[in-house]
Amino acid sequence: MEPNDIRTLQLLEKIDEEHLHSQRALAKELNISVGLVNSFIKHLVKKGYVKIASVKANRMRYMLTPTGLAEKARLTYNYIQFSYHFYTEARKKLDRLFNELENAKVRQVVFFGATDLAEIAYLSLQDSLIELSAIVDDRNTRKKIVGRIVKPLSDLRYIPCERIIVTDDRERNEVQQKILSCEIPNKMIVWLA
Repeated sequence: MEPNDIRTLQLLEKIDEEHLHSQRALAKELNISVGLVNSFIKHLVKKGYVKIASVKANRMRYMLTPTGLAEKARLTYNYIQFSYHFYTEARKKLDRLFNELENAKVRQVVFFGATDLAEIAYLSLQDSLIELSAIVDDRNTRKKIVGRIVKPLSDLRYIPCERIIVTDDRERNEVQQKILSCEIPNKMIVWLA
C-alpha cells in the first residue's frame, strides 16, 4: 500500500468522524503540514470523495460523499490486507532471526525502536529462550510498549544485552549512527532486512 493511500485513508477517516475540523487540526492529528492537508483535500474534492460546505466565514465543513465512503471502504480493505501481509512476513523473519540467535547462544536482546514492529518482535520472542532486556528509542521515551516503559537512547550503553535488534522504521544509516554514538560495537546491531 502506498504512503499516499494511507494518508488518504487517514484523512477520509477523520472527515467521516463528522466533527468540524480545521485544516490545522487535521494536520496536527495526522502529523503532517497544513499545506499537505490542503493539497490532499483539494485532491479528494476533485476526485468527488469529499464535499465542502461553508459554515461561517473562514470555517468549512468537510463531508464524505457516497463515492468517498466507497473509497474509504476500499482503502480500509487494502490496509487490512497490507497489515496482515506485513505481520505474517515480519513474524517469519523474526522467528528465523530468533532461532539463529538462540543457536548462537544469545540470551539477552534490546529492541531499538518503539514501533509496531517491536510489538510483533516481542510476540515472536515469546517462542524463544531469549530475554528482552529493554526497548530503547530516542523519540518515544516514557511510552509503554508490551507493558514496558521505553528507555531513552542515553540508557542504551548501560543495558545488559548481547544484541540490539533494530525495530525502528527510520533510515538505516540514521539509526546506525544513533546506536554507534552510544559506544555500542557495530557487530552487536542486528537488522531484520
